[in-house]
Amino acid sequence: MKKYKLISIIATVLVGVFTITSCTDEFLTASSTEKLESGGTATEGSILSNLASAYQILLFDSYANYNYNAVLLMSDLRSDDIYKGGGDAGDQSQLYKLSQFTSTAASTLDGLWSIYFTGLARCNNTLLSCDNAVGVNEDKLEQYKAEAHFLRAYYTHLLWKFWGNIPYFEEPLSNPPYMAKQMPADSVYTYIMKDLDYACAEGRLAMKTTGSDLGHASRAAALMLRARVVLYQKDQSKYPQITDDMAAIITSGEYELFEDFDAMWRDENEFCKESIFESNQLPEGKGWGNAWSGYGTNLPAFISPNELKDPSGVFKGGWGFGPVRQATYDMYENGDTRRDASINKWSDGSYTPRFQNTGLFQRKYAARIGYNPPPGDVDLNYCNNLRIFRYAETLLNYVELVIMQGQSEVQGVSAQQCLNDIRSRAGLAPIEATPNNIKLERRKEFVGEGMRFWDLVRWGDAASELTETDTEHFSVRTFQDWMKYLPIPQGEIEKTKNTDYELVQNGQWQ
Repeated sequence: MKKYKLISIIATVLVGVFTITSCTDEFLTASSTEKLESGGTATEGSILSNLASAYQILLFDSYANYNYNAVLLMSDLRSDDIYKGGGDAGDQSQLYKLSQFTSTAASTLDGLWSIYFTGLARCNNTLLSCDNAVGVNEDKLEQYKAEAHFLRAYYTHLLWKFWGNIPYFEEPLSNPPYMAKQMPADSVYTYIMKDLDYACAEGRLAMKTTGSDLGHASRAAALMLRARVVLYQKDQSKYPQITDDMAAIITSGEYELFEDFDAMWRDENEFCKESIFESNQLPEGKGWGNAWSGYGTNLPAFISPNELKDPSGVFKGGWGFGPVRQATYDMYENGDTRRDASINKWSDGSYTPRFQNTGLFQRKYAARIGYNPPPGDVDLNYCNNLRIFRYAETLLNYVELVIMQGQSEVQGVSAQQCLNDIRSRAGLAPIEATPNNIKLERRKEFVGEGMRFWDLVRWGDAASELTETDTEHFSVRTFQDWMKYLPIPQGEIEKTKNTDYELVQNGQWQ
């Protein structure tokens, strides 16, 4: 059953968010510069209003600022798991360029840039209101602050991974020209880690959220984000810490692998025992004319085959983007239950083929009948929650840290047993925990979850794995290391010209 806990909080307190004043939209977006009245006191209600607005960003990224920029798909489009698809190369051409490593400043992911800077600003508002708190229980105040630090780190880490050298600010942009200094990626990393160290500290957040806090950030979510950030940065000085973090989650007893990999993605199994953090989508509220409202996600419509006729009556048709590559389907061993739980193989005649067609489509977040009931703009309002952190990632992080990064096993946790558990759930026999086996298990486990490209980059495997000449599917591309950062949107470059805040374009992008 769909859980309404967090989303109901957003709906009931969001009115308070719009009592704040706004600055000009000359930098970033109009939404991103909202601020509290200077020096104003904050009740618990106003803190919760700001915190709710910060969480709401999780519900926007599939249709961000009038752009189809679902973050999981935007991550996977540069991987070797899927193609761009859609009508033709010119249908959402910026996404085809993304997949071919030919993006330009005029054709990049403007939506994600806008939405996550808005999230950063809303987290700043929340922390400002916490600083001005009056009459709020100290323990609850620490929880609210930890949640805001976690969310700020989460939104910033996505900007950091996609663009690297970004403007960063921790105070509302309240004075003209409402701009912030661009920072080197390594400096941004330092700020992200500062936020995460705050959120990860024992006592501020529960290891697992339940009851009225269901859907809020937990300490486990903060530990998982810290691991993702450290591994991507390849900060070896932090490897012992994140190894211990993963062991702490494992030994806490709060999380387990969900037995049925396929069933885990259904609506009734949201917030299951494997879920560490997920966005809580509802099938309502989004409209084509308003990119800053509602609770649903467009991702299922985007990635489902065009004009599908499912004889089982489970899945619906969509727009035909993100077809899965044949090599991705073929990598699974016989009997691996993750293959058919991750990839739908549709027969000829059951759908209308489109660009880069393979007959294979993503299943985890596929459009399902009953998940977007009318009225409203149904393609924008599917209720599929995005599983941002799963316990399976905890186990595989630990295995990687011990086997590939040479960390000692801690807290009595066996790396080999962690890998065995992953494979057992998939219906497979144990294999030795070697680097190649670990990499392949991560790929098989997380198809469609936005992990593969980032893994290849941090392992140093991207150039060899992503450079290809696939003329059959119109994918002829060459990856170079500087391409891990996307071009900064041209509109943002123009806004800062001839100011002390002028943005420098990434790499060799034009």
